[in-house]
Amino acid sequence: MNAQWEWTKPIIEGVSVKRTRNIITASSVTTELFRRDWNETGYALDHAIYVHLHPNSISAWHCHTKQTDGIFVIHGMIKLVLFDDREDSVTMGQINEFRLGGVDPCLVTVPPLVWHGLQNLQNDSSSFLNMFDHAYCYDNPDEWRLPADTGKIPYSF
Repeated sequence: MNAQWEWTKPIIEGVSVKRTRNIITASSVTTELFRRDWNETGYALDHAIYVHLHPNSISAWHCHTKQTDGIFVIHGMIKLVLFDDREDSVTMGQINEFRLGGVDPCLVTVPPLVWHGLQNLQNDSSSFLNMFDHAYCYDNPDEWRLPADTGKIPYSF
């Protein structure tokens, strides 16, 4: 990071990171999670889920053909890893690794066709919100999966 707290490593094409801030009051800590008018998001929210990750667990790999994911860690510390497998992308083959938690609140936007996986870095549970621009379709899910130890992605959790 630089002096303005901006990411300095190259980020996969179409991925955005929106740093937010904690608002500290006498009785609470408030954090904005998502605003459609943030330039980094720019998509309409259609579906949101809350995910509770068990201690030290891994949820990988996931990919969508149409859906954009917005990932915001609510509790704990999570490693989010992205892999660009898009043949027409200028960042094809690139890996991004983010460590996300409540101390440094960030919304990471993951575009379609970018593989992503999460690892809970805590010996306790961690949780995150996943916000989508397309609601989950139970009859025809826009979700593709690979095991965490796949040889198709050059990363080891």
